[in-house]
Amino acid sequence: MADPTPSGVRVWRSFLGALALVLVVGGLAAWALTGADDGEDGGTGQRTFTSRVVLDTPALRDAKNDAGIEPCVPGAAAESADGLPDLSLPCLGGGPAVDLARLDGPLVLNLWAQWCAPCREELPIYQEFHERYGDQVAVWGVNWNDTQPARAIDLLAETGATYPQVVDLDLQLGAPLRVRGLPMLVLVDGDGHVRYAQGLEITSLGQLEGLVEEHLGVRL
Repeated sequence: MADPTPSGVRVWRSFLGALALVLVVGGLAAWALTGADDGEDGGTGQRTFTSRVVLDTPALRDAKNDAGIEPCVPGAAAESADGLPDLSLPCLGGGPAVDLARLDGPLVLNLWAQWCAPCREELPIYQEFHERYGDQVAVWGVNWNDTQPARAIDLLAETGATYPQVVDLDLQLGAPLRVRGLPMLVLVDGDGHVRYAQGLEITSLGQLEGLVEEHLGVRL
């Protein structure tokens, strides 16, 4: 028996059905890729975050140890109203989470990712600064918007960067520090005040030394 429904109505119903299917599939895909903070992963004790990337596994810990990357040691500095945001970020490759607002200054903070080509070039410069002046000015890395921690650790090993590293998978620093892209440099003085926060590539040790001396008042 022929369908008495007008052809225009049938077409509209078909369109709505297809649209609903697309929305459902798209929603499930987005959930799988982003999800929510589960806290503990299935009782394994491995912390997971919005992107469901696990940042602490035996393999990552071994790779971090082999690369000589220093452990994350939470600071004890008092928070500053114009300092780093009060955010607890996980340590790359395992270790205690770190409250950025309590890191001891003066401090050089380098935002980077393994997918960022300029970051690859500047990591050895930050390492050289760390080796020369780490007793005067602390150096920390923030692996930002990077969902491949194993590759991030591999890059640190390849470039010889051993200063401690935290991870911002959820882009929590994006708004407070006005992150527009990578790489990015943030300078914090001894009183915890952010004195400089700019997206730029460091191309020489002299450039980094000059910025630290100018904005932090540290004689290197």
